[in-house]
Amino acid sequence: MAEIFVHNTLTGKKEPFHPQDNKNVNMYVCGITPYDECHLGHARCYVAFDFIRRYFEYSGYSVKYIQNFTDVDDKIIKRSTELKISPSELTEKYIQKYFEFCNKLNIKKCDSYPRVTGHMPDIIKSVQTLVDKGYAYAAEGGDVYFSVRKFKDYGKLSKRKLEELIVGARVEPGENKKDPLDFAIWKSSKPDEPAEVSWDSPWGKGRPGWHIECSVMSTKYLGETLDVHGGGEDLIFPHHENEIAQSESATGKPFAKYWLHNGFVTLNQEKMSKSLGNFFTLEDIFKKYDPMVVRFLLVSQHYRKPIDFSYDKLEQSDNSWKRLVRAKKIAEETLSRTAPGKGAADTPGGMKRFDEFIKNFESAMDDDFNTSGAMAAIHGIANELYGCNETTNPEIIKLGINKLKQLSDVLGLIFPGERELEDTVQKLIKERETARENKDWKKADKLREEINSLGVVIEDTSSGTRWWKKE
Repeated sequence: MAEIFVHNTLTGKKEPFHPQDNKNVNMYVCGITPYDECHLGHARCYVAFDFIRRYFEYSGYSVKYIQNFTDVDDKIIKRSTELKISPSELTEKYIQKYFEFCNKLNIKKCDSYPRVTGHMPDIIKSVQTLVDKGYAYAAEGGDVYFSVRKFKDYGKLSKRKLEELIVGARVEPGENKKDPLDFAIWKSSKPDEPAEVSWDSPWGKGRPGWHIECSVMSTKYLGETLDVHGGGEDLIFPHHENEIAQSESATGKPFAKYWLHNGFVTLNQEKMSKSLGNFFTLEDIFKKYDPMVVRFLLVSQHYRKPIDFSYDKLEQSDNSWKRLVRAKKIAEETLSRTAPGKGAADTPGGMKRFDEFIKNFESAMDDDFNTSGAMAAIHGIANELYGCNETTNPEIIKLGINKLKQLSDVLGLIFPGERELEDTVQKLIKERETARENKDWKKADKLREEINSLGVVIEDTSSGTRWWKKE
């Protein structure tokens, strides 16, 4: 495989990708705040980092992928109060809905989904470390603030300077910070907030600020320096900038080697967001379109560029996806009617054409995950399959079908009928993992045989069990 190049937001340049530990990649992507329906903007981010992960794995890397849930937050408290339910009831509802949408969009599960509420001792310890090192201070009233001016590299990710940030910055009523630029890493409890969003700490009852949680959970699961930290471009400032300041102040080490950010989904050139009220929920879109059509739309554009949403574009994606599905179906029907040994003379030429498409696909993906170029290669394979007939060598048709499925799978596009197989395999893998944990080797071996009988190969790796269909 050729070298992968990624656009690093930190340096503003496209760089060769070299993780710290040879072929092992640690990747953290900021997860959702589960207080409302998932929308197309969420899907853009998590589909993008799903195919980035898939391509790393396709290229021979083992990926440990962590994504958090911010399950305590001002928005959660406000929404749960409006609905007259507990914050935990609200977050659990939308976390489960998030997983449902991920499944429909064929987004692979992460290795772990840590929640803020499950890591309070770690967060409190990190806040104390920053206070002890002089980077943070406890203010009157129980809040703890990070002192931005103490971190000399502040602004290196977003390319902002302190003298620019201070213009218009002010201390809001109720805040006791020393400098308008400082941000909260621990927030004192308010009298009207539910008891379940309050924890004991050296500074009194309270809860974490938004930024500290990601610093703590990412480093807890992946180590003090991450290979890849990702998220939407709206998180570059202040969230990711603040993560860097906290993390590097606490550890004295670089927080992340590569910073990757996906572009917005826009509506009439304006960012789609809940705050603006111009978003489309996935639930509503899925009533009209197959989730694979939505995924097709999201992978058709380079992940760093904005996608201006319209139903016309969904229609175009629907037609293009159906064309790939038809190409596979027609080729399978042709293969079933093709006699063995026919068209043998065409084998070298046919093999060479498919090799060229694969080379083009990999070249596009190696260039900062250029999925629009990768899709052109997939369509090229589909065109070849449309041109096959009963005189075409069966091995050529078989190869074309396999490569169409394989490259589509790298982009997370799964053909009708394949999803059922994936669900079955994942269920059996889970049962096998349980058997292995219980040291029931006989049952584990039996389940492996059952998986193999489905035409599937499995491999146990340090980051879990991988599987693929036999060619």
